[in-house]
Amino acid sequence: MFKFFKSVNKTMKQVTWPTWKQNRRDTGIVVGSSVLFALYLGLLDLLFSYMTQLFL
Repeated sequence: MFKFFKSVNKTMKQVTWPTWKQNRRDTGIVVGSSVLFALYLGLLDLLFSYMTQLFL
C-alpha cells in the first residue's frame, strides 16, 4: 500500500497542470456551449409543444 502512494506521488509531480488563463478560457467555452445547447433544446421543445397543441 505504501508503495502505491509513493508511486502516485511520483506520478503527480510529472503532471502538467493548466494555467489560470487556460482554465478560464476552457470554463468559458463549456459554459457558453451549455447555454447555446440549452437554448437550442428549449426552442425545439417550444416548437414541438406548439405543433402538438396545434394538431391535437
